[in-house]
Amino acid sequence: MLEQQPDLRRSLRILRRRLTAITILAVAGFLAGAGYTYLFDPPMHQATALVVLPATTSGIGTQAVIVTSGPVLEAALPSIKPATSVTALRGRVKVTPVGGDVLSIMAQGATPAQAQDAANAVADSYVTYVSAANTPVGQVLTRILAPARDATATRLPLRMAATAIIGLVCGTLIGVVGALATGRRSGRLRERDEIADAIGVPVLASVPVAHPSDAAGWAKLFEDYQPSVNDAWRMRHALTDLNLTDGQASESSLTVVSLASDQRALALGPQLARFAAADGVPTTLVIGPEHVSRRVKVPGTVKALHAAATAATAQRSGRLRVTVSDRDGADRQPGTALSVVVQVLDEQAPRLAGLARTNATVIGVSAGAATAAQLARVAASAASSGRPITGILVADPEPADPTTGRFPQLARSAQDSMPTRLTGTLR
Repeated sequence: MLEQQPDLRRSLRILRRRLTAITILAVAGFLAGAGYTYLFDPPMHQATALVVLPATTSGIGTQAVIVTSGPVLEAALPSIKPATSVTALRGRVKVTPVGGDVLSIMAQGATPAQAQDAANAVADSYVTYVSAANTPVGQVLTRILAPARDATATRLPLRMAATAIIGLVCGTLIGVVGALATGRRSGRLRERDEIADAIGVPVLASVPVAHPSDAAGWAKLFEDYQPSVNDAWRMRHALTDLNLTDGQASESSLTVVSLASDQRALALGPQLARFAAADGVPTTLVIGPEHVSRRVKVPGTVKALHAAATAATAQRSGRLRVTVSDRDGADRQPGTALSVVVQVLDEQAPRLAGLARTNATVIGVSAGAATAAQLARVAASAASSGRPITGILVADPEPADPTTGRFPQLARSAQDSMPTRLTGTLR
């Protein structure tokens, strides 16, 4: 039971994230059901003829079967217009015993006249067939009790509503099953705890980010970014956890690495640098070279960031200075208390060797953008180059994520027990 509850919560979160797609499929199913009835399955008219059997007749169920037998229906075909086949006619005829000696022969047609002709033709053919002296099923003297006269039809709106509801249910089920299948199979990490567990380091902060698409958008972020009160507290707490704003160390530095495919996480470093500068810390934002292999296309947002940083080089925005490093190693800027280096890596083959050494290195990742394997490759490359990942910054966290991805203490001695992660408090 305890295992089923987290799985159910995860399934509900997957469905909530894909609610728009499920709704679209449900609406599509609704419209498809209604449209099918309107275009391809319009209401059929129905007419009924009654045939009475002798009171001594036994096996009225057998007589109902004889009505839809091949010989009876074949003999009725010449009287039915437009021409049809025995199989098609059998699908349009329904025979029901009424009482002990009456058969109700109902036939469908596209028009009232067609329905009446089909019902009467089948009834006449049946009476002729079983009343013959040499009939192979045994002679039964039957007669028409009431020929088909008035045809009825199900109203089109009612039929459309019925098939639309069926389509709605089918579309919803397809959407739910598809969402659960793709959500569980994608392997992309969305919750803070999942992201932290992937590489065993805590989530220091999770904040919404801006999404600049061009150089002008990045330039505006350098100038005007203002976090909310909650986001400012989270970023200040992250810098404190990293011992970058304790007032004791001068020229502190931080590298924020992110994956080339994760364009939302690219804004984490610039936002953190802009916040620190606005908070009174002389800060330099260094945009490093892209460590992306030739087979991977550099995203347009990364190029736009470099263009904006190049235009802003040697210019100040408050206490923020922006510069671009076109080589592996960022120069110290005079008068800078904090340097924030933004570095984009190839998720398939991340390489941190040769990058500028900073006091701390963190991974920036947005919810639902990376897999555990991708983060593990970055962490392994960082560790092998002597720059272990000390924390994670999460961009655009899931609104319904109840986890924190945070250990109670960032640093513990080897003798300490394993940390216990806090849950239930949003960061």
